[in-house]
Amino acid sequence: MQPKMLGYLTHFKHGYPLTMPKATTTPSAADTVPISYEAALKELEGLVQQMESGQLPLADLLSGYQRGAELLSHCRAQLDAVEQQIKVLDNGTLKTWTPT
Repeated sequence: MQPKMLGYLTHFKHGYPLTMPKATTTPSAADTVPISYEAALKELEGLVQQMESGQLPLADLLSGYQRGAELLSHCRAQLDAVEQQIKVLDNGTLKTWTPT
């Protein structure tokens, strides 16, 4: 028997190892947060179109609504962060932006 294997076998207690290896799962697209505001907005718009089509089963509507809420929260957080950066740049006063 190899030394590494022998050491591993001595760590068994009642037939189970003392520490279990972590499961490696890959998150699905619905479980991941988009990298950018634009990607989140694009995904959110697609979800809204699917939901408004009336062709989704009820279970898919619920999961779509939940995902949409996550995306909306992500977009709002990004917009809030940008707003805070603008306040800092303008010495704490948020100025009205007017296109030139």
